[in-house]
Amino acid sequence: MTEPARRAIGDHSAAVPPVVNVANALTMFRILLVPVFVVALFVDDGESTLWRVVAFGIFVVAAVTDQIDGRIARERNLVTDFGKMADPIADKALIGAALLGLSVLDLLPWWVTAVILVREIGVTILRFWVIRHGVIPASRGGKLKTLLQSVAIGLFVLPFTGALLVVAWVFMAAAVVATVVTGADYVWQAIRLRREGRAAQAAARDAMARADEAQ
Repeated sequence: MTEPARRAIGDHSAAVPPVVNVANALTMFRILLVPVFVVALFVDDGESTLWRVVAFGIFVVAAVTDQIDGRIARERNLVTDFGKMADPIADKALIGAALLGLSVLDLLPWWVTAVILVREIGVTILRFWVIRHGVIPASRGGKLKTLLQSVAIGLFVLPFTGALLVVAWVFMAAAVVATVVTGADYVWQAIRLRREGRAAQAAARDAMARADEAQ
């Protein structure tokens, strides 16, 4: 085999990262932490200060791995189709489990959980709705929303009372506002992307029809 051929094969291999890699391992670790977090949160029906702190620690570790695995995947060229699918699942599993757990324990109103979960599920559906036309990129607003949600949920997991609980509510209110605003933005982007995609398809069909007529 010639050297150029070897280089071509090597380049191609480097361009296709293995599914089993550090980034994906961290993503799977985050998924496995979700049931552990839920168990810790529900010890003594959520009345145990110690276990609430433990649950907070688990939540923080999971949230931090969300930042680390994405950075590792990009910096080391370890982005895989599995990672693209598993990463958002891990995020939504963690956020969803935390919100549902807090509401079941009457630590967070159900309407807050409903607003956030409806938005998250709705955006996921929107992504599949327009996937044939393109991908809706993550926006800065979306990243801010995720940060606010994580901070707010983490604060509610801790056994705060008094002034500290007020701080937790301030962050949660900001998270809900960011959730609604970015959700509306995603809806607009999805509609626009679908409209542009269908227009491009129609133009392509017209061009093919004209080419056939010219023949």
